[in-house]
Amino acid sequence: MNNKILIITHTQDSFSLEKVTEFIAQNNFEVIRFDVDLYPLKNQLSTVFENGKWVSYLKTQDSKVKLGDLSAVWYRRAYNIGTGLKEELETKFFGPAMGEIRHTLFGFIESLDCYSLGKPSVYRRIDSKEEQLKIAHKLEFKIPETCITNDPEEAKRFIIEHQNVVGKMQTGFAIYEDGVENVVFTNVIDEESLERLDSLVYCPMQFQKKIEKKKELRITIVGQDVYAFEIDSQQSEDAKIDWRKDGINLIDKWKRTKIPADIEQKLLNLLDVYHVDYGAVDMIVSPEDEYYFIEINAAGEFFWLDNLLDDHAISKSIADVLCGKVPRRNNMVLK
Repeated sequence: MNNKILIITHTQDSFSLEKVTEFIAQNNFEVIRFDVDLYPLKNQLSTVFENGKWVSYLKTQDSKVKLGDLSAVWYRRAYNIGTGLKEELETKFFGPAMGEIRHTLFGFIESLDCYSLGKPSVYRRIDSKEEQLKIAHKLEFKIPETCITNDPEEAKRFIIEHQNVVGKMQTGFAIYEDGVENVVFTNVIDEESLERLDSLVYCPMQFQKKIEKKKELRITIVGQDVYAFEIDSQQSEDAKIDWRKDGINLIDKWKRTKIPADIEQKLLNLLDVYHVDYGAVDMIVSPEDEYYFIEINAAGEFFWLDNLLDDHAISKSIADVLCGKVPRRNNMVLK
């Protein structure tokens, strides 16, 4: 029986990875860690077809590991690929080299013929907020009235029609000035914002009718396990519209909660549609106790919620899925 699990991440990944690794070891599986920020300068990746067989090798500063007999792979993070390369290459070569590096790395991950918890192609698909909302609507979730557009006139019509509207970007939109990252959070559209709508022709934006919040939910689904947590984001002035604005101060104020059985089943159905075994879902509960689906994050962070659980149950669920100890959605290249 193959008992090797490849974890694809980066050197600065959170300590929650260590908990998952501990549970994997308890299941008598071996972890091979591939830190992509060390690729290609400190890690070498080779795939060879000879004598009718495909074999891949990961060579690090400490060892050379054969990757042809993996039990599973967890594609967790791909941050800072090619760290240090810019200083090694002439400017004219850096861009093309990075393109080839990413193409090779992601092609390798896609081609691994074993169970995979996450893939680049899956993450790209789930990144589509428009498809998320359309699927959620078909699954009979409540969703906010929504307009995604770069047409200033259409945006203005939608905002006037629904009065109380928030605007948000569909990606992790950040502006860098003097080396400082400024993330664009969700904001209420006020009169001043209305006057700047002409700039939409340069960049589309998503507008939604603002849902009043009784509480916000972060629901982590692993396989068939559902971990729901709630936060009263209205206790913080900064977090009222977007809890991430005051995320650090709220980090230990999340509480485990129960959600209605029909909502839980719809969440499992959502993962069935995407054919994945992990998803971090954001929802809003209105003062009328209506549950609104906001979005699903394909690789959303879970460590701060896992740390609130004495038994680190989320990490254990991830390990059990990777080790095949529980039912999982089969997504092998060739079944």
